[in-house]
Amino acid sequence: MDWVTVIRKEAQTSSILRTDELARKYGIIPAAVTQALARHERKGLVEHVSNKIYYNWLALDGSPRDLVNILRDHAYVSLDSGLREYGISTQSPRTLTCVTTERPKEFKARTIRISYRSITPRLYWGFVRKTTRYGTHLIAEPEKAILDWIYFGIQNGAAPALDELDFGSVDRPKLLNYARRFPSSIYLHLLPALVESADGVESVGAGTGD
Repeated sequence: MDWVTVIRKEAQTSSILRTDELARKYGIIPAAVTQALARHERKGLVEHVSNKIYYNWLALDGSPRDLVNILRDHAYVSLDSGLREYGISTQSPRTLTCVTTERPKEFKARTIRISYRSITPRLYWGFVRKTTRYGTHLIAEPEKAILDWIYFGIQNGAAPALDELDFGSVDRPKLLNYARRFPSSIYLHLLPALVESADGVESVGAGTGD
């Protein structure tokens, strides 16, 4: 069986390879698929990411973001990766950062790194679905990415500095409205940065939260 041809053919419709699906499709045992993909991983054609899941590097229009909602159903891109996506931060994280209501985990493959932080279900909102050539994934709105970033920073015991963030493209009323749905510490940490970065911000009420 010509596995280079198989991998190239699969790249026409998906950037994700699943060993069990390939086994059923081509009528071979899953172990044979795993062995074949392992050989071609050494050649750089595919990359093993998780149990039964490989990323297909021959899918030239693909992205590791295609994996976000494959590895975790209830998850979205946020935090550092979300801030970079919208130009709010100039930092380029080496790990694709996500939040999930499912079990947290960091997937470390040869070149692909995807981290899932666990968030309470009551804060699982404020994201949109982004369509790519091969599928879709969820990503936080700009305002939610900022708030998630502050929230997890404070949870880790180090309130993040906001002076390097660019709020120019951010919807400030939406950001403040969203912040009121978080614990009040998030709102109170955010407000001075917004006042400082704006040319005259009208007084707004203090947020309420847990």
